[in-house]
Amino acid sequence: MFGPFGPQEIIFLFIAALIIFGPKKLPEIGKTLGKGMREFKKATDDLKSNWEEHLRDSDSPVHDLRQTIHEVTAEMSASTSEIKEHLAGHIEEVTNEVRSDVESPATVEEKPAVSAPSTPQEETKPDAHTH
Repeated sequence: MFGPFGPQEIIFLFIAALIIFGPKKLPEIGKTLGKGMREFKKATDDLKSNWEEHLRDSDSPVHDLRQTIHEVTAEMSASTSEIKEHLAGHIEEVTNEVRSDVESPATVEEKPAVSAPSTPQEETKPDAHTH
């Protein structure tokens, strides 16, 4: 209710102010203090409303940026789907060509059997009987 001060602290401050300033000055000090608090509250409310207005105004570019990103993403998705379709058609064509080449017996040529190459050690070994 009284902020960080309890009722006992408020009473003590009131008595101290009464002793220091006297009973005649106390109402003037209260009015001045109240006026200062109202002006402070008004200034903080003004600052708060200006800040909120600024945030609302700055939210518009963020919305525009989000819209642009969404549009670019949609365009990229459309482009990549076209590329995927083109590649899928090309892969299918190549696959069909390879299948027809593999399945066609006329294109298969028999190659001669490859013999194992001789090692160089066998060629350079001297015969034991020739000496």
